[in-house]
Amino acid sequence: MATPVSESAVGTADLETVRELAQQLRVDSVRSSTSAGSGHPTSSMSAADVLAALVARHLRYDWDNPEDPANDHLIFSKGHASPLIYSIFKAVGVVSDEELINGYRRFGERLQGHPTPILPWVDVATGSLGQGLPDGVGVALAGKYLDKVPYRVWVICGDSEMAEGSVWEALDKASYYNLSNLIAIVDVNRLGQRGPTELGWDLDTYARRVESFGARAVVVDGHDIAAIDEALAGAEDATRPTVILARTHKGAGFSETSDKEGWHGKPFPADMAERAIAELGGERNLRIRGPVPGPDFPRPEPISRPAITLPSYELGAKVATRRAYGQALAALGARTDVVALDAEVSNSTYSEDFAKAYPDRFFEIFIAEQQLVAAAVGLSVRGYVPFASTFAAFFSRAYDFIRMAAISQADIRLSGSHAGVEIGADGPSQMALEDLAMMRAVGGSTVLYPSDATSAAKLVAAMADLSGVSYLRTTRGAYPVLYGPDEPFAPGGSKVLRRSDGDTVTLIGAGVTLHEALAAADTLAAEGVAARVIDLYSVKPVDAATLLDAARATGGRIVVAEDHYPEGGLASAVLGALDDSGLPLSVRHLAVRSLPGSGTPEELLDAAGISAKHIVEAARDLLR
Repeated sequence: MATPVSESAVGTADLETVRELAQQLRVDSVRSSTSAGSGHPTSSMSAADVLAALVARHLRYDWDNPEDPANDHLIFSKGHASPLIYSIFKAVGVVSDEELINGYRRFGERLQGHPTPILPWVDVATGSLGQGLPDGVGVALAGKYLDKVPYRVWVICGDSEMAEGSVWEALDKASYYNLSNLIAIVDVNRLGQRGPTELGWDLDTYARRVESFGARAVVVDGHDIAAIDEALAGAEDATRPTVILARTHKGAGFSETSDKEGWHGKPFPADMAERAIAELGGERNLRIRGPVPGPDFPRPEPISRPAITLPSYELGAKVATRRAYGQALAALGARTDVVALDAEVSNSTYSEDFAKAYPDRFFEIFIAEQQLVAAAVGLSVRGYVPFASTFAAFFSRAYDFIRMAAISQADIRLSGSHAGVEIGADGPSQMALEDLAMMRAVGGSTVLYPSDATSAAKLVAAMADLSGVSYLRTTRGAYPVLYGPDEPFAPGGSKVLRRSDGDTVTLIGAGVTLHEALAAADTLAAEGVAARVIDLYSVKPVDAATLLDAARATGGRIVVAEDHYPEGGLASAVLGALDDSGLPLSVRHLAVRSLPGSGTPEELLDAAGISAKHIVEAARDLLR
């Protein structure tokens, strides 16, 4: 066993000490995964030399003050190699050996199978491959254009994830924005989960691809400490994004696993672990930290959050909620922590209003929806309040990023325009008919669907202070303003627009179908039928109390109309809220139940069976 070494002077570890640290990281990766009975030791062992050099000599980070805005960022995109990152946390002294060995992958412990921000030194959750580098782009955007602080963003990638298109979206946008503060380190160990990767050790092809996307490619022997150190030093002074392609051996340091297939995601049995630790030179107790940003290092300017004056609208004026989104977002821009992103449709989502008012806080991500969401996540890491917009249908491309944002406990705001058959002649490829279900399913999410400009503006303002993933569904067409400027709106609420003591049926809508429900209520009123009308603008959380009161008042007779497929939308929210009420319910659910085509909004709403005429017919049916 190597002699324990006391903590090195900050930033002065020599290369021989780095070599010892790398062996310690390998040993601890084996020990922790064998103790847990699960994990990825061989994926950790391949990258140990690179990480040892980075953490001991180049990562500028105050481990005792992870909130220091001058710290570098370390994003472990190959999150399955968590034994390695946790072994680093032990080496810098923020995690004990006891926790590493007995807390890894155990129920109720914080060293989970893949890293999450439950740990203060972890920015984003990783493990779904292809996400760390896109998230890093968002952090680097903040550093270069908003914080204007020269911290670096180091992203550790696996070679298998280089097959993900999101990695190349990230490199493309990193080059477009000239993010010289972004350094990706690819652990090219040749072996994926089931065997060789697509390119194996073809470093020349990797390098050509990286260069073709505008980044700087550096090929290095990933087990040569001196060469690694030189590559890392060069990346610090680069004038464009850098990708260090480190040729490594999976399971490196142990002859029984080095470059051997069949060991992905498998802990070593106890006897094998003992042999590996012996071959690696035994257990060590090095405590090493690299450089820290000093007190004179630049820090960001303080955030300004003045009072906001939202736009106001005349009752009855026809205004699209997507237009109100843009206007409210521009008003919110008076807060210097608010930023906006769009996927090249800002003249349709109207985020262009923000872009014109605050061009230095607007990021055009072009048609790259995965990077759009990832950049928002990265910006949120730095404490910014990101609003990302595109057509609602296209968020489906980025759903895994939205799901992982929730696991990262990121606070991001998404706005999807052009939802439902209401959009008209563009046809079904542009019609989001699944988005409410998709967003409601995200853990801890908030889902909002305003019906007029006033409610849209108020809800945009509310989103700025929401935690987690929030989603605003906006409508393409212009519809009458229903609410005055002083009407309050908050997530979890609803509005009752028609009410009387004689109500016999409840009509529930949101967005375009609320206007259809109001028209239906007028028709029913002319027939002597009193209908209660509810604007269910908050789809999640839903206003269960108001729904329950309406159900009781109208004998359980409810019509829900939604411009969405039947599954997972408004009716699912309503029925979920009333599920335990014990009330006898008679519900008619009007939704888009067949594949729509092109047409006018009026034709398509009627063909889908969600127009006022069909709401009236459903109410009559319940009252028969």
